[in-house]
Amino acid sequence: MISASEILLTLFLLTNLLLAGTGRLPPAIRLVAAQGWFIGLLPLLLWNWSDAGAPGLRIWTVAVVNALVKGLALPALLLYAVRKVHAKREMEPLVSFRVSQLLVFLIVAASFAVGKLLHVNEAIASELAIPVAFATMGTGLFLICSRRKAVTQVLGFLVFENGISVFGAGILLEYGLVVELGILLDVFVLVFVLGIAIYQINRTFASLDTDKMNRLGDIHLLHHHH
Repeated sequence: MISASEILLTLFLLTNLLLAGTGRLPPAIRLVAAQGWFIGLLPLLLWNWSDAGAPGLRIWTVAVVNALVKGLALPALLLYAVRKVHAKREMEPLVSFRVSQLLVFLIVAASFAVGKLLHVNEAIASELAIPVAFATMGTGLFLICSRRKAVTQVLGFLVFENGISVFGAGILLEYGLVVELGILLDVFVLVFVLGIAIYQINRTFASLDTDKMNRLGDIHLLHHHH
């Protein structure tokens, strides 16, 4: 019997592969948003309902906060930044999208191999959680290294952080939840700052260009007067 959490974790792997192959920024941001919702659902799906009853407030809090921040707030912020900068796509990645997908596929395969070797069965909520966590972290790091655009690198950072969240949910860490919320806040601040930076850089360049145009106009007028 395939459990809901296993379906969710498989979908997670799929988003990683799709992310590696997409050059368009809005769809890429939506894929990361989907991961955010998956992470929100994961602790609830991994929870042992039959033995432990309903999850406590802490689990619900983490689930809701993760879904809202990773699934809604951060993606909305990034979409806003992308719209402001008029950056629709990753122009020329350092590694082509086809090769990227192949590499992420290899990262996934390696993650499953490592997951098998680790063999941590005692506290694991799902067999899939650890390989998926490693694969997601690997995909994130790969995106950070292989893409040129700041927005795509921010996405890579978020994907990496999503991998950490899957790891935390997978081993149902009690302390992990506190750490999680801490990391979440860091990431929120980071992305917020980066969003502003991208917007400012763009605005500065735009204003520099108009400045040059004005100066050209002035020179042109001066010649006419002479």
